[in-house]
Amino acid sequence: MRGVIVALLLVLMAGTPRAQEVSFPAEDGATLRAIRVAPAAGVPRRPSVVALHGCSGLARADRPLRLPAREADWAARLAERGHAVVFPDSFGSRGLGEACGRADHPVTPQGVRAGDARAALAWAAAQPGEPPGGGILLGWSHGGSTVLWTLAAPPRAGLLRGAVAFYPGCGAVVRRAPGWSAPVPLLMLLGELDDWTPAPQCLALAARAPARVEMVEYRGARHNFDHPSAPQRARLLPNGQTVTIGTDPAARAASIEALLGFLARL
Repeated sequence: MRGVIVALLLVLMAGTPRAQEVSFPAEDGATLRAIRVAPAAGVPRRPSVVALHGCSGLARADRPLRLPAREADWAARLAERGHAVVFPDSFGSRGLGEACGRADHPVTPQGVRAGDARAALAWAAAQPGEPPGGGILLGWSHGGSTVLWTLAAPPRAGLLRGAVAFYPGCGAVVRRAPGWSAPVPLLMLLGELDDWTPAPQCLALAARAPARVEMVEYRGARHNFDHPSAPQRARLLPNGQTVTIGTDPAARAASIEALLGFLARL
């Protein structure tokens, strides 16, 4: 199954995370729809995670928000450990479809989406019971690229304590942001054989802030390696590029351990 309705997170009900749709203003004046998955009652609170979807988005503007299987899996893991997880919908909130393989998409990681990340961090920080010291940015692919661009223009002090980027597109950041650095600890999780957002481009970026950037490259892994159940397949993008995506069980397991360990150290 390629996606799950948010309500499916609540199947077991007792002692499980709680999901709700929320909204808040974006930097460009739009109203951002979002899904917030909160820890179960009684679980000690840890910093919120603002989780940024990939190029497929969360839902069309005329449909209820949903969490795809990858995002739902991570939301449940993080909420179980006390993190509220906020998923802002950058595309559907503006009446837009997916951005995969589309250079003409108006919502870009370096522009509108970075603003959405900052707005979501500010909203999360204002919620009752939120621990002080800032939240954590987490993103996949297009969302991972957004994480990198948000670090180039971070929110005000005290709103961000760390960041995680799964297989981000590092090439554009290397080319267009020569002064890029990491103001907070950053973990990049990459696939060695990723032919959509190649890992080698991230090596040059990590070298700019070696004290702040931790990079893990998983041998033999492809794009979307952390998905819970996506058979590897070729995908033809609108721009004519063919890429290979899908789960790598070993990389997935290792990335879960790496991410949770990173968050525990923040």
